[in-house]
Amino acid sequence: MIPYGRQDISETDIEAVVEVLRSDFITQGPVVPRFEQAVASLCGAKHAIAVSSATAALHIACLSLGVSNGDIVWTSPITFVASANCALYCGAQIDFIDIDSETSNISVSALEERLLAAERDGLLPKVVIPVHFAGLSCDMQSIAGLARRFNFKVIEDASHAIGGKYLEEPIGSGRFSDITVFSFHPVKVITTGEGGMLLTNSGQLEAKLRLIRSHGITRDEKLMTGKSEGPWYYQQIDLGFNYRMTDLQAALGLSQLERLDEFVRRRHEIATYYDNKLSELPLKILARNHDSHSALHLYVVRLQPQRVRRSHREIFESLRNSGIGVNLHYIPVYLQ
Repeated sequence: MIPYGRQDISETDIEAVVEVLRSDFITQGPVVPRFEQAVASLCGAKHAIAVSSATAALHIACLSLGVSNGDIVWTSPITFVASANCALYCGAQIDFIDIDSETSNISVSALEERLLAAERDGLLPKVVIPVHFAGLSCDMQSIAGLARRFNFKVIEDASHAIGGKYLEEPIGSGRFSDITVFSFHPVKVITTGEGGMLLTNSGQLEAKLRLIRSHGITRDEKLMTGKSEGPWYYQQIDLGFNYRMTDLQAALGLSQLERLDEFVRRRHEIATYYDNKLSELPLKILARNHDSHSALHLYVVRLQPQRVRRSHREIFESLRNSGIGVNLHYIPVYLQ
């Protein structure tokens, strides 16, 4: 059986989690900040905020950028529904930008065309969420240029892409976006069981993200509406959520992070093997741009209908019946 996805858990990973289980803190303790700092250092970002899932990360990313009723958010139609739902949670309208058929990432030319039309109609987006499909970075330099020109914010949905690079820099550096989001679901490159991370270079956004991650509660007297009543005192100053990561999850993530380069290197070895073995079949393999190093969360092939005599479903079911755990990525979000 070739599974669709399978986490790689080592004895070192297990020992790291057991160590936390035997400690004084299994939820909010010292390991979460250590994991945050490790990811920030890896990516070259100033701040990292760990959360319970990438869906939670996308939600509070939108909130921190002020997305609310009446706003417009654009993303890719070829993604998991969370990339769009995060805007709907905030009361915004969602719309989709067509993809580049070679990479399945957002098409910069399609984005620019839509922006010009939206500018004429007075309907520009507040936020654009490019999705690094299968681990390959979008053309972030061009998207950042459009963001400056048309005055929108950028959230990189890099749920697939930790360990990847763009223009020789780690994805997550924040050079071309306001916030980057990673996922640590078990099928991703590294896992914390469930979990996510936000990276930003803005101290103001970091403070906002940390606040709404944890019920909107602060113990910082400078942020309170009045004077603190004592060292026990806290105040809820915003409507937040319980989107926190636990020390148990962070311990697994820290341990997994040590093998990130190994995981990505192995994925590239397997992808090269697939490239060679599938080269004569009626398939189209997604392009891997020279300016990016994909994390290769997924290896995606597209059928060439003019050369295939069986239906998509027949091929899918035949592969599954042969023990090959294929899946479809993704049903376009606008069809949901």
